Amino acid sequence: MAAPGARGCGRGRCPGLRARLPVLRWLPRYSLAWLQLDLIAGLTVGLTVVPQALAYAEVAGLPLQYGLYSSFMGCFVYCFLGTAKDVTLGPTAIMSLLVSSYAFHEPVYAVLLTFLSGCIQLAMGLLHLGFLLDFISCPVIKGFTSAASITISFNQVKNILGLRGIPRQFFLQVYETLRRIGETRAGDAVLGLSCLAALAGLRAMKSRLPRAARTEPLAARVSYLIVWTSATARNALVVLFAGLVAYSFQVRGSQPLTLTGSIPQGLPPFQLPRFSVATPNGTVPFRAMVEDMGVGLAVVPLMGLLETVAIAKAFASENDYRIDPNQELLAMGFANLLGSFVSSYPITGSFGRTAVNAQSGVCTPAGGLVTGALVLLSLAYLTSLFYYIPKAALAAVIISAVVPMFDAGIFRTLWRVKRLDLVPLCVTFLLCFWEVQYGIVAGLLVSGILLLYSIARPPVKVSGEDVLLVQPGSSLHFPAIECLRDAVCSRALAAASPPRSVILDCCHISSIDYTVVVGLAELLQELRKHGLSLAFCNLQDPVLQVLLSADLEGFQHFPSREEAERCAGAEPEDDGAAPFTSTSESSLLPTGLIQ
Repeated sequence: MAAPGARGCGRGRCPGLRARLPVLRWLPRYSLAWLQLDLIAGLTVGLTVVPQALAYAEVAGLPLQYGLYSSFMGCFVYCFLGTAKDVTLGPTAIMSLLVSSYAFHEPVYAVLLTFLSGCIQLAMGLLHLGFLLDFISCPVIKGFTSAASITISFNQVKNILGLRGIPRQFFLQVYETLRRIGETRAGDAVLGLSCLAALAGLRAMKSRLPRAARTEPLAARVSYLIVWTSATARNALVVLFAGLVAYSFQVRGSQPLTLTGSIPQGLPPFQLPRFSVATPNGTVPFRAMVEDMGVGLAVVPLMGLLETVAIAKAFASENDYRIDPNQELLAMGFANLLGSFVSSYPITGSFGRTAVNAQSGVCTPAGGLVTGALVLLSLAYLTSLFYYIPKAALAAVIISAVVPMFDAGIFRTLWRVKRLDLVPLCVTFLLCFWEVQYGIVAGLLVSGILLLYSIARPPVKVSGEDVLLVQPGSSLHFPAIECLRDAVCSRALAAASPPRSVILDCCHISSIDYTVVVGLAELLQELRKHGLSLAFCNLQDPVLQVLLSADLEGFQHFPSREEAERCAGAEPEDDGAAPFTSTSESSLLPTGLIQ
């Protein structure tokens, strides 16, 4: 998607501006052909986002209009600041679940969370802290999304069955739903299950639909376009059909369905988010609101960034263009920051709508302008029609969207590939049913412990009899030096027939720290006390410079293992290979370490 330089702003004149405003890379080349495809894609995504926005607001525990308030600012901002042509920003199932957990179903908290998340994401982009996302491992992400799929789906069962007064905590929700299943409203259940079946059928139809070639007759191509459009805009079609059914019952004077109800008409005011909230017990100040949101101020922006960058990378790879992760952080930050001024709750990249965007043939992020405009038109003129949308239909839209997020195969894959990774996966998966934040934090802690353990206990291969060859399998950091010393001493000093010398092959070691240097100095002295020598070989330049700077007593190194072995196997009077040596005491080591 990258475009050549614009005439007024060539690469040599203002590269900084082009880097911060990616729109300047493709706008000078914009054509009528691109406009047609962007219009089609924008309209198609718009027909998807409107019903999804209403449904996801229900997941977030907010009034339904907040779903629409959250669906247009990201489209506009990303058009100017985003680097992926396919990505669309807006409310998603995952982010709505997190908002439900951290905003306490209060719009004031949700909007403030958006503002603070935008500030954090913007700061991360400016400071180039995108690498922090790499510490969220795939098992943690899979565990969270799979648990979220089940939690969100079951949360909508009450709307499918027409039950009211069901608690939101998962285990209580399961208990109450099963206990009160006899109170199911037949109208809601029939409509909800019909909508689920229709959505599943249209999804399957789209996945199996053969693409019409240009050489085929016009009738075949038109038929393909009609079926493809119907399957792609299935959410809008199902919601429209359900609304017509509800309206027909309303006209006849009987209403067996639970309706969405009134939604305020008009655009949200452009204003600063509120930094305090009035309650019957007094005013909650900004500091107390931040304390209430707690760990959500880290989880929400990080998960939003992770979701967006992962989606952008996936579609960039599929469609052969490159993205800038740090620029994506800036785009997300500005989208949430400005979104808070129009009462948006936190947004992120949507995989489903991004896939629709890509399949519709979008050429540039300008397709988002069309999507955003369609949402604004809906807010301005169509909210009175949303009154007749049955809650069961919106619940079917949500369930249809989140069920594919459950990845049952990941458990089998990890069991086959690396069973230890099942630990963070299962910890995250199970604890997310209790509280989302506990699941994510616990999964991150377990992943971090496993990572630290692999650093503290690297694989050390020890072989040989007369000349002991020691080969660490990775770089050495301060927790690992004791492991290395134990491995060497247990073979070199405790053996019945000790070796004549020890060779430390450093071919896999790319970095060491001061504690490792101290440990190696102690190892040199301990071996020398027992009449053994320690030689180093295959040292990489950064490691060699550190060891030379430390000026270790008795330090000798060789460019290859063969030379080290030849020198170690030679008698003292032999004319063997001459090592590079250092015989002075180290000025960098504690004096207590040098006898």
